[in-house]
Amino acid sequence: MKHLISSLCAAALSAAAFAGLASAQTVGEGLQVIHAGHLIAEPGQSARAEASVVIRDGRIEAIEDGFVTPDGAEVIDLSNHWVMPGMIDSHVHILRERSANSRLERFTLSSADMAFQGARNARITLEAGFTTIQDVGADLEAIMALRRAIANGDAIGPRLRAAGPSISPSGGHGDINGYNPEITQMFPSRFACNGADDCARATRQLIQNGADIIKITATGGVLSDTGAGLEVQFFDAELEAIVQAAEMMGRRVTAHAHGLSGVNAFLRAGGHAIEHGTFLDDESIRLFRDNGAYLVPTVMAGEFVTIAAESGADWMSPFQRQKALEAGPQMLDMLRRAHAGGVTVAFGTDSGVSAHGDNGRELELMVEAGMTPAEALRSATVIASRHLGMDTDIGTLEAGKFADIIAVDGDPLEDISEMLDVDFVMLGGVVHVQP
Repeated sequence: MKHLISSLCAAALSAAAFAGLASAQTVGEGLQVIHAGHLIAEPGQSARAEASVVIRDGRIEAIEDGFVTPDGAEVIDLSNHWVMPGMIDSHVHILRERSANSRLERFTLSSADMAFQGARNARITLEAGFTTIQDVGADLEAIMALRRAIANGDAIGPRLRAAGPSISPSGGHGDINGYNPEITQMFPSRFACNGADDCARATRQLIQNGADIIKITATGGVLSDTGAGLEVQFFDAELEAIVQAAEMMGRRVTAHAHGLSGVNAFLRAGGHAIEHGTFLDDESIRLFRDNGAYLVPTVMAGEFVTIAAESGADWMSPFQRQKALEAGPQMLDMLRRAHAGGVTVAFGTDSGVSAHGDNGRELELMVEAGMTPAEALRSATVIASRHLGMDTDIGTLEAGKFADIIAVDGDPLEDISEMLDVDFVMLGGVVHVQP
């Protein structure tokens, strides 16, 4: 045992030393200046023509009119581009991607395997222009390892906030489903809970293990292989216990919720955000506004599962196909009604259901649902940064904030599809994609 502890300590010290060396890779050093032909410093506000973004040691030092070049600065010429803050995806599953092997991989992949897959997916996501992501449902050991690796510079990817596994009622969307009884009894989620006290326990344990936000499955889900439907699966007392326990320990709670009963029950319990919100109604819209809650609509996930179900995708079970056809086609109209009703919409895609790197498709769907391109971009920057509680550091381009900056070669305020082909990506002053 002493030998094991000594070995672990030595490994930890070596890792810490390497992380210290690698951390410099995550933040640019020295003085840089971006010459922006069109600067959208705060999406939703007017663009500025010919502006300079001065960056020192990974943060924005100043924004000045015209093309200025401070002594000793590295010049990045984006004079023919539209320059804006890096985008934020509030809902991803970065470790995995839906495939015909997904059910089998639950038992063939280790946490280490998933962390490596996540590193690949994170880099793809960063190169697509998303400089911050929030993972809301993943293997605990793998996602926390990936979060550390990115923070330390050992892996390249967006800034990462992580929920860890979802809190679920036993047998719910976040628990194991669709296998024979011997398997389901052997591999239940450690964060499945029953009763208010048990749900408070699960919440506290997730926070103890490093969760940045608590994610629960308030209703059934489309891709859980069970015929349990899409309505509420927690009792009111359980929902209230989760929200209260999280708030007592400084965390917010977001809920996967499709069915109306689950959307409204969670909002009445004081929940902070809804993922999906497929069947919301007028009361839901009122509750969103009254609570100041966020909607993360994930419309492209609805599009993805609808196409898969209609095309007869072989990885879908009959339960999944039925629920996909029930929920998927409703999601675009859901966003249209929520936006018209004044709900605050934070950008999120559910990528991992669909392919990583395609996240920008959600912007096109938001515009199709009635949002202007400026509103869609604001949702993916300003609003999402507030939802994540990171608006003092990201979401706009202004002095003091991280130099998380992207650029495209056409006007996204005229054609939002420009955001599907991002030409320049900088994270903390480090350039990862350049024209």
